[in-house]
Amino acid sequence: MDSLRPFRIHIPDQDLADLGDRLRRTRWPDHVEAAGWDYGTDPGYLRELAGYWATTFDWRRAERRLNSHPQFRADVDGLRLHFVHRRGRGPAPLPVLVLHGWPGSFVQLLDIAPLLADPAAHGGDPADAFDVVLGSLPGFGFSDAATRPGMGEVGMAHVFHRLMTEVLGHRRYAVRGSDFGAGIAEQMAAHYPEAVIGIHLSGVTPRGDDPPARPSPAISEYLRDVERWRAAEAGYSRQQATRPQTLAYALNDSPVGLAGWLVEKFRRWSDCGGDVERRFTKDDLLTTISVYWFTATIGSSMRMYYESARQPGRRPDVPAAYLMSSKDMVPTPREWVERHARVDRWTGVDRGGHFPEWEEPQIVADDMRTFFRSLRHG
Repeated sequence: MDSLRPFRIHIPDQDLADLGDRLRRTRWPDHVEAAGWDYGTDPGYLRELAGYWATTFDWRRAERRLNSHPQFRADVDGLRLHFVHRRGRGPAPLPVLVLHGWPGSFVQLLDIAPLLADPAAHGGDPADAFDVVLGSLPGFGFSDAATRPGMGEVGMAHVFHRLMTEVLGHRRYAVRGSDFGAGIAEQMAAHYPEAVIGIHLSGVTPRGDDPPARPSPAISEYLRDVERWRAAEAGYSRQQATRPQTLAYALNDSPVGLAGWLVEKFRRWSDCGGDVERRFTKDDLLTTISVYWFTATIGSSMRMYYESARQPGRRPDVPAAYLMSSKDMVPTPREWVERHARVDRWTGVDRGGHFPEWEEPQIVADDMRTFFRSLRHG
C-alpha cells in the first residue's frame, strides 16, 4: 500500500545536545529530608537518574537496539501510525495487534514480539506463531498526535482496525492490550466483531462504579481497595483527565520534570517491591523516557485521559481472556469483571505488575498462545 513506509529512528545530534544542556541546567526544588518517595518521586533517586542520563546513558546505543526491530509508519485517517511488524514463523501465523497504555510505549512491548512470532525458537510449537504488530498509540512516541478532539479509546479503535485491515490486509485478527491498550482492544472488538477473533487483556484500570446492592466479600474488598487507591494514587489521573494541557507545558520543557512524573509510575505500578531497578534498569527506564522526550509527546499522551473520559464505549461480545496479576495496582476479582464484560478465560498470576509485557513477557506469551489456539480456525 502506498501509505506504508519503512521507518528508522534517528534523533538529530542537536536534540541530544539540547537534552544534555537542559539536564545540566536543572533547577532543583527543595524537599523534606529523608522523605524518600512519600511526597512523590524521591529527590535522591531522581538526581541519580538524571546524572546517569546526562553522563552515562547512550541514546545512540538504545537507538540501534530499537532499530533492530522492523518498524513502519502508515497513513491512516490523516495520522502517521508507527508500529513494529514481526512476521510469524510457522505454518499459519495468526495476525495479532499488541497495544500499550500510559505511561507506556512500543519499547515496553519489544521483548514479547519474538516469543509470539517464533515460538519454536523459544521452546514452543510453531503452530502457535503470530504475525505480530506492536502499535504506538496516536500521540505516543513516533505516531502522530490528533490535532482535533475525540481521539480516545473509541477513536483509536477505528484507526487501528483500518491499520490491520486496509493497510496490512488482514481480514481477521486478534488483539492484546494492557491499560489503555485493553480499552482500545475492547472497542475494536465491540465495533468490529466480524474481524476481531478474540481479545487478551491485562492491566485493567481500577473502577468502583455501579456496585451491586449486596456485594460479595471479594467485591467488597475490591471496592475498598479501589477507594484507597483513588485517595492515595489517582491525583495524576484527575489532572490528566481534566487539565492535561496545563501540565504539558512543564513536562514538555523539563527532562527532569518528565522523568520525575514517569518514573514514579513505573515504581508504583510495577512488581518491584519499592525498588524500581529490581524490574527495570536505568537504561530501560531512560529509553522509554527519552522516546517521550525526543518526540515531545507527553502532552498528547496525557490527552488520552481527557478524550476517553468523554467518549463512552460499547461492551464487546467476542471471546475474551484476562491475565490478571495480584501485584497490579488493585487486584481485580473475576466476579467483578464478569459484571461488566465477557470472560472466556481467566488466569491469575502473582508476578508482574501493571506492565506485563515488559515485566513478564514469557507469562504473557504463554497465556496468549493457549487462549488463541482454539480460535485460530474458528
